[in-house]
Parts: sequence; structure tokens; C-alpha cells
Amino acid sequence: MLPLRHARWWRALSVLILVLVLSAAMSRAIWFFDDLGKALSWLQNADKWLHGFTFIVLSVWFSGLVEKRRYWLVALGLMLFGLLVEFCQLQVTYRMADWLDIVANTLGIIVGLTIAVAGLGGWGPRFEDWLSRRYSH
Repeated sequence: MLPLRHARWWRALSVLILVLVLSAAMSRAIWFFDDLGKALSWLQNADKWLHGFTFIVLSVWFSGLVEKRRYWLVALGLMLFGLLVEFCQLQVTYRMADWLDIVANTLGIIVGLTIAVAGLGGWGPRFEDWLSRRYSH
């Protein structure tokens, strides 16, 4: 992990984010996707786009908290998390696991880490510095 003044808070928030993503993935799709499906009927495979976008965000999030040399661990961890989500969806009757979701997750990880390498990675200490300057007066 990068040298963060509030590392425990960042870890706790990271766990909370993963729990929320898993909870959303395990909730009944009706409450969200019925309305979304109508709104995005023009968009083929909206579910796959949502998977990809989620994993882009997760990749950028975790790349902000670790050194660049550990991005491979971010990729591995998120790939395993994606597999966990699909495995959990296999265990219930109201969700469906799909190999294309894993592909979308993986593409999201690649795009997210590309964004991180391009300059957004390591945002955590910069954000903490900005906060401390903003509220130190």
C-alpha cells in the first residue's frame, strides 16, 4: 500500500465497496434492471457494459492505493473477485452466472489499469494532500 496517512480508513472503505458490489451482484435484478432495461433498451448487452464499467472503477480505485509495481496484484485480486461474484451467482436461482461477464470484468480491469498507468494511479496520497491543504486553515 502507498504511504497513506489514513490507511486503515482506505482499507475499510475498500472492503465496504467490495461488499456493496457483491451485494448488488447478488440482489434480485428486477429492482434495478427492469427500469434500466427500459432506459437502455437501445444498448445491447447493458449488463456486460455495467460489469466492465464496475471493474474499471474498481481498478482505478485500487490503483490509487498501491504502488504501480503492484498493479498486477490489483488485476489478480479483481479477477478473483469477479470469479467469486460469478460463483456466488451460480448458487442462487434468481441470478445467472455468465462467462461473458468474466470477459467484461477482465476488459474493465485492463482499461482501468491502463487509465491508472496513464496518470490516474496513485491518486490516494494526492487526494490526502489536497484534503489536508484544503482543511488545514
